[in-house]
Amino acid sequence: MNKRDKIFLSIIFAVYFIAWFISLKHIPPMDEAFSTLGHRWVVNIGGFAFNPATLINAVIVFLIVVWIALSVREMKLVPDRKQSIIEWLFDTFYEMVEDTVPDPRFVRSTFVVAMTIFMFVWVSNMLGSFPGIVFTGWENGKLTEIGIFTDTWQVPTADLNTNLTYALLVFVISHAFAIKAKGFKTWLKGWFEPNPIMMPMNLIGELAKPISHSLRLFGNIAGGAILTYIFSYMVKYFLLPIFLWGFFGLFVGTIQALVFSILAIAYISAQLT
Repeated sequence: MNKRDKIFLSIIFAVYFIAWFISLKHIPPMDEAFSTLGHRWVVNIGGFAFNPATLINAVIVFLIVVWIALSVREMKLVPDRKQSIIEWLFDTFYEMVEDTVPDPRFVRSTFVVAMTIFMFVWVSNMLGSFPGIVFTGWENGKLTEIGIFTDTWQVPTADLNTNLTYALLVFVISHAFAIKAKGFKTWLKGWFEPNPIMMPMNLIGELAKPISHSLRLFGNIAGGAILTYIFSYMVKYFLLPIFLWGFFGLFVGTIQALVFSILAIAYISAQLT
């Protein structure tokens, strides 16, 4: 990390700390704060309903990932600390994929998929550790309030739609790789093995993968956010909520991003076996 990056991050953290300190004086009563818990801001355009807050935060995550990629674009012959961490992370993931995927032709492709998913999920989870812009709305499309530094960012992975999108992406990619590796006839025959009567069970088993894949991440992230929310108002944003922000955002967020990516590698490998 060069001097410019350190100055930039120092300014960001200073602004966050000042805004967080000011927001302590405007904490609403618990009954008012919890009146909107569980409500989502949903906008319906032409029969297509979506949560704009999730979309906005997903764009922010994308921009952060792009910024990270640009900041490490130029590798040095003698790596510094930042480059060493990134190289270690990439090497670890690549070795994991290489040891798991049985077909060498798909090692690089699987690595790219798993690493990309890890970065997006990890950065999404990290947002839950910092105060940010909070949108409060209703399912009729009405936006009632925009809070600045009154709570942590609304984590995209706390929305089941985001996680299900990632899981379905892994599901489609895994079967596309299987068709390319085995051929369409062999892939189709696999649905009826070991006996044609098992076809419904095989179908249910495959459809259960993206469902469990997405619900696992959703339950951990959304559950952690709700627990932090409750404890925050119980002790008025003192030491415990700050610890919980760090625990659920940094530690649990990193673990869940890693687990989600490892499962993606396992599902792709299972289709190639």
